[in-house]
Amino acid sequence: MESASMDTDLEAVLSIAREAAEIVRAVYRTPFAVEMKGPNDPVTRADREANTLICARLAEVFPGVPIIAEETPPESLAEAREMVRHERVFFVDPLDGTREFADRNPEFAVMIGLAIAGRAALGVVVMPESGEALCGRVSSSPVAFVEGPDGARRPLCVTDQRDPTKATMMVSRSHRPRLVEPVAERLGVRRIVPCGSVGVKVARVATGEAEIYVHGGSGAKLWDTCAPEAILVAAGGRFSDLDGDPIDYAYGGLALENGLVATNAALFDTVIEALTALR
Repeated sequence: MESASMDTDLEAVLSIAREAAEIVRAVYRTPFAVEMKGPNDPVTRADREANTLICARLAEVFPGVPIIAEETPPESLAEAREMVRHERVFFVDPLDGTREFADRNPEFAVMIGLAIAGRAALGVVVMPESGEALCGRVSSSPVAFVEGPDGARRPLCVTDQRDPTKATMMVSRSHRPRLVEPVAERLGVRRIVPCGSVGVKVARVATGEAEIYVHGGSGAKLWDTCAPEAILVAAGGRFSDLDGDPIDYAYGGLALENGLVATNAALFDTVIEALTALR
């Protein structure tokens, strides 16, 4: 019964994310201004309009469930802590990869994630330009699929590659942490692929196009990871901080203070061991 309810929730979130993706896609095809919220933190009309739509739709379909969204975040730490005390909390990034969007690079996504009891439980990541939507629900009977622009669906599953020298590692195109090169060298990774958007990079692991994504530092936020984590885990992958510990979506802050690791299941321990040796 719980799985059926979660599947209904997943379909509802997918519909909302697709509606927001149409807004983002429409803005992408017109001239638009780029503002700066802070250093290296651009924002556009697409971010704001998609954020408004998603929050309004989620409030209609899921009344009473708190929504923590990038463009309308909690105004204080106290407010954030109060919001995450709820059993269910949505984390929304209306346009992940705004820098790429502004540069006319299609590596951007609309992301809606649902955390339950502090763990990523459901996620949708829509790529507005390709029309693909990645969806995942974590449970004892997980569901993970990619839906094409024509509505056709196929299952998502990570690779079983165990040899890091044969793995593909995703790295940030614009915010590459210093930790990336040492980890790749220690693992013997030969293929490194730069890419924008946390969601798009994790999606590459979930679809089997890559096996490893590591991000150091504390620049990422919970709305960057909730949706892609749920999808990757539902597809058989692993997701954690740099120490191999789960991401806690109910800790009360918004930043990922200890980075993130996203891999297929076969390479997770190897990657964590490499990170431990380097830190």
